Amino acid sequence: MPARSVTFTSPREVRVTESELPVPDADEVLVKTEYSAISPGTELLIYRGEAPNDLDADESIGALGGSLDYPLRYGYSAVGTVAAVGDAVDDEWADRRVFGFNPHESHFCTSPDELHPVPDGCSAAAATLLPNVETAVNFAMDGRPLVGERVVVFGQGVVGLLTTAVLSSFPLCELVTVDGIARRRELSLEFGADESLPPDEIRERFDPSEPTGDESRGRAVGDGADLTFELSGNPAALDTAIAVTGYDGRVVVGSWYGTKPATLDLGGRFHRSRIRLQNSQVSTLDPSLRGRWDSDRRLDVAWDRLAELDVERLLTHRVPVDEAERAYELLDSESSDAVGILFTYGSP
Repeated sequence: MPARSVTFTSPREVRVTESELPVPDADEVLVKTEYSAISPGTELLIYRGEAPNDLDADESIGALGGSLDYPLRYGYSAVGTVAAVGDAVDDEWADRRVFGFNPHESHFCTSPDELHPVPDGCSAAAATLLPNVETAVNFAMDGRPLVGERVVVFGQGVVGLLTTAVLSSFPLCELVTVDGIARRRELSLEFGADESLPPDEIRERFDPSEPTGDESRGRAVGDGADLTFELSGNPAALDTAIAVTGYDGRVVVGSWYGTKPATLDLGGRFHRSRIRLQNSQVSTLDPSLRGRWDSDRRLDVAWDRLAELDVERLLTHRVPVDEAERAYELLDSESSDAVGILFTYGSP
């Protein structure tokens, strides 16, 4: 059987191409992929033609070279089995189940240093969500929730739900999530949210303009959120996130909007609110943490969190890689049933 890979060729056009099976160099191994997970946010931007084509695919991932211009092979969550080892590689790598930050492809060659053995007890399907859990951990590290805070998370896709799960372990006053899809709100409650609301109800739920009784130095402290995460991928949600955040609160922007502009109302309450907007993206760590943290330590935390969560509930669809176009059409339709989608590659 030839090797197969998924290629974005133009907006809303995906092809599965075939090539000869790669042969590992002396210092490489050959991995046969069992599953790879679609990254719904980024890959939907690429599929729709809404990603900036002059931007590097991801400088922190060696397997993703070049820019986001078409044609493009993308993805960073492959789990499979080492099918062959080079002459200079220890034979202990043979037949190991491993995770790689690699595009959607049935076979790939790489250095063992680029692979992460999947722990015993972790299924191949669950391991594909490692990057999403790491992203959720990074959001929490950047947001730095405090004891007793009111926290709101906009967007309950895969990353949003995992962020909710991570935040639920903190001793918060309340954790409220926002999503327009009822099934995702149900999952949000299962993953630890205290309450989950549709977007048209969140402004009434958190109204910073309503005083709570503390009027120190003439300032009325309203009932706004202390910390808000915008993870929906919808630029309009950022304006709402700012609107429900209280005085001196923080808004962590984890969404990537691609080429979609965000229109914000910064001329009213925001002008005197001292609200802080912070970008958060998993390819880097907050500079203030780099003395004691690096990406390997953060990834270890992600493996630990992955082991504690029932993440396979998020994997709602498994699609043979030969039908890749159907998977992206499903995401593009904004189906209420689709949360996490895996490509399958047959038996390892």
